[in-house]
Amino acid sequence: MIVYLDNAATTPLDERVFEAMKPYLLQNHGNPSSIHQHGRMVRSAVERARKTVADILNVAPAEVFFTSGGTETNNTIIKNAIKSRGITHAITSKIEHHAVLHALEYLQKEGKIALHFVEMDGRGRLDLVSLQKLLQTHRPAFVSLMHANNEIGNYNDVQLIGELCRENQAFFHSDMVQSLGHTDIDLSKLNIHSIAGSAHKFHGPKGIGLMYINAEMRIPPLLIGGGQERNMRGGTENVAGIIGLAKALELAYAEKEANQNHLLQLKNYTIHKLSEKFSDICYNGLSADLENSLHKVLSLSIPGIDDNDMLLFNLDINGISVSGGSACASGTSIGSHVLDALHLPPNTGALRVSFSKFNTQEEIDYFIEKLAVAIL
Repeated sequence: MIVYLDNAATTPLDERVFEAMKPYLLQNHGNPSSIHQHGRMVRSAVERARKTVADILNVAPAEVFFTSGGTETNNTIIKNAIKSRGITHAITSKIEHHAVLHALEYLQKEGKIALHFVEMDGRGRLDLVSLQKLLQTHRPAFVSLMHANNEIGNYNDVQLIGELCRENQAFFHSDMVQSLGHTDIDLSKLNIHSIAGSAHKFHGPKGIGLMYINAEMRIPPLLIGGGQERNMRGGTENVAGIIGLAKALELAYAEKEANQNHLLQLKNYTIHKLSEKFSDICYNGLSADLENSLHKVLSLSIPGIDDNDMLLFNLDINGISVSGGSACASGTSIGSHVLDALHLPPNTGALRVSFSKFNTQEEIDYFIEKLAVAIL
């Protein structure tokens, strides 16, 4: 059996998304910037896709921009919001995605900002009293705190964070790469100035993402060289990718209740089966808290594992794909900075199991069976 349980890294493309993309890969090949009929037809499709995304997020289409993905979006917002608004302090957490942390650390190294970290507990819960103190002490501030963590699944209270940022005149950016397409997000009700999203996290294509920037907080572009995306991103648009992103997001929210129920059932089933089989497995962060974490993410700690890579290898040769933490560090000797920040005990193995709407109970049973063999 082949079992894919690494959906927080990337998801399989929904066939309906591929069908929506196909005409723009094979027949409708015009450049959206061209004024002839081929270009106009494609431009119209791009703008329909933009309106679809804007309607789902409850924002204006002019506030939605298409990018190559979460990394580009986070870098664009972090570097250019800070520079253009004369911000000298940035506030974040030690468990953000590297696309956020490394961009902020780069600016700190260049002497552009002072970087401050919100305190958190051993389960990755942010201390919002700490955030409030940082906001009151360091003005003006740029705040980047994700909506849901990619490794341990923790949700952050972006509504309350947004209110604190508004009270202290801070720019609030939120990486929503993991939560977009999986939970309700109404940006008209949140004091969030910008977000990042990526299609391949909700069964869309790779290489296409979205950037929301509130119309009152405009920033300069990162990529210069053309007037595309209303002068916010130079370069010919990834038309098929844009169509795919909009279709995938539309499907995700049209089927959200059924998908969430399925993911919740799978996660609950996995926790139950693991508890039956193993007495000493623990769960990292809030990943086993069904109310306060992504339903698609379950992060496990396994005592007595000296070689986590060998554990992953043994699962892999049995056809099971899971992660030891974040996939962004795969193939390197760098461990998970998120799990490091939680101060796990030494000789503890860590697995991130992440589900999708395509996974089944039978696959979970097979995974647990092979995991038991691998850790004996």
